[in-house]
Amino acid sequence: MSTYDVLGNIALFKFSKGMKKSEKVEIAREFIINHPKVNTVLEKTDKIKGRLRTPETKFILGEKNKECLYKENGCSFVFNVDTCYFSPRLSSERKYLADITKKGESVLVMFGGVAPFAVVIAKSGKPKRVVSMELNMKAQKYAIENVRKNNVNVEIIQGDVKKKLPRMKEKFDRIVMARPNLKDSFLSSAFSVSKKGTIIHYYGFYHEDKIDELRNLIKEEAKKAKKKIRIQSINKAGDIGVRTYRYRVDFKLL
Repeated sequence: MSTYDVLGNIALFKFSKGMKKSEKVEIAREFIINHPKVNTVLEKTDKIKGRLRTPETKFILGEKNKECLYKENGCSFVFNVDTCYFSPRLSSERKYLADITKKGESVLVMFGGVAPFAVVIAKSGKPKRVVSMELNMKAQKYAIENVRKNNVNVEIIQGDVKKKLPRMKEKFDRIVMARPNLKDSFLSSAFSVSKKGTIIHYYGFYHEDKIDELRNLIKEEAKKAKKKIRIQSINKAGDIGVRTYRYRVDFKLL
């Protein structure tokens, strides 16, 4: 069975194991015929490159192009699927966070990528200030373009959150941690720019039987940082594998 994501003009397929190249091409040809806005079909591989967790794709059919124009939540984004991490499956998460962001809040998006969370929040949530921080320099360039394209007020900062955030004097009202699937929680970095009343949205990848590990991780990191917190909710934010999900933990500093 094949699965796919459509990113504007690009369809990104995950084909069944053992499928022949000719079969992939035929599926791609039929897909392009039935989806006139798609002009390129790429194959997702299992390879993830480096610390930045960027995917590697293979060309299957259509125009040899890996830059896409994608639209969601009334916003437009441009990025390269090989050099930038982007998940269309987080569209509803971005909308949710924009909807609950209060007018006048200051918002930090860690691991901001090409700025999808920041742009959607800035456009729909009416915050006072939005900062998006990203290590990947190629993603940062697209982030700047996406901010300009959507005419929103977002500050893009390129750099390592572990180095940049402890130096910032600013404390944020809301922090979005749409982190890649890495071992480090990066919670100590988030706590360094939080204050009483700050709400943190922490994303983690866990098997459904290990939710307690996720809850305990956050409590232990808060204890180390000498922060008091209250976990408000733990929600599924997309499936990753068999009974394994991306979870969003919403918690508040007391």
